[in-house]
Amino acid sequence: MSNLEIAPAEVEGGADQPGPALEVIAPREVPLGGPRAMTVRRTLPTRGRTTIGAWCFADHYGPDAVAQSGGMVVPPHPHTGLQTVSWLFTGEIEHRDSTGVHAMVRPGELNLMTAGQGVSHSEVSTPAATTLHGVQLWTVLPDGSRAVEPGFEHYVPEPVDLVGGRLAVFLGQVDVDDPGLDGPVSSSVTTYTPLLGAELTVQPGAVITLRLDPTFEHGVLVDGGPVSVGPEQVGAHDLAYLAPGQESVELRAGEHGARVILLGGPPFGEQIVMWWNFIGRTHDEVEAFRAEWQERVASGADTRFGIFDYDGDPLPAPSLPGVRLKPRG
Repeated sequence: MSNLEIAPAEVEGGADQPGPALEVIAPREVPLGGPRAMTVRRTLPTRGRTTIGAWCFADHYGPDAVAQSGGMVVPPHPHTGLQTVSWLFTGEIEHRDSTGVHAMVRPGELNLMTAGQGVSHSEVSTPAATTLHGVQLWTVLPDGSRAVEPGFEHYVPEPVDLVGGRLAVFLGQVDVDDPGLDGPVSSSVTTYTPLLGAELTVQPGAVITLRLDPTFEHGVLVDGGPVSVGPEQVGAHDLAYLAPGQESVELRAGEHGARVILLGGPPFGEQIVMWWNFIGRTHDEVEAFRAEWQERVASGADTRFGIFDYDGDPLPAPSLPGVRLKPRG
């Protein structure tokens, strides 16, 4: 999915300031396009929190009735320096990209696209999707890997039943204090920094204890709740941030149960400039990415972003802000 804001803000980051051990981040609503377009709830990036590990973007949407919202129609658009992580709870989305991949995004199945030096793709909900509900996440690639060849990986994690819940790990590994497990639950998907990504459902009134890597920072994005994250009650659509240094946390569901997305990784630490759908390290680099994409839009040239069949026009880039984009670190 693209960031379709017509005036996207500059995002500087990579060295967020230390904060409390547990912080609750409320989302902001972002419309994806015109009057009937879907609205997403964005919790990353936000003021004071650019990344959680290498996770740098978190959009949460639905459940949306496609007949009312018009569904998801995101024309060809570019990315650099990141991986996109698509995860659905309900619905179906058709993915096409300039590496030649044509795939479906379905509930419980991970679609991971590595942009690397440059890729373009489209995302369109299918006629079979009457309701859309899911998350779109990005991870920033470290400097040594951000110019890799673009690629795509599809992975279907095997859900694991827990005492009081169910776990599906799509990136990295998750360790749960559960008598039925003899070790962490892992994914085999390729990442370029240590990462954790999973869907966890918690039954009404149940408590699940996660064993945490104390070198990681973690995020708990609440889809359905509320859920208590340690001592803090976190409402639906909010993101709980857990600072490094913690070895465990309890998740306690209320009377309606809960579903959360777990995120984590060691603090990223590198300077980045993230604007629209590009991640770079300098203003000049992002400006060059934008110019090359606009050449692709205007002429159909086969630039670093590639070309693929799509019945419609690619998405033009917004104008850059009137000031230079500055990395922070």
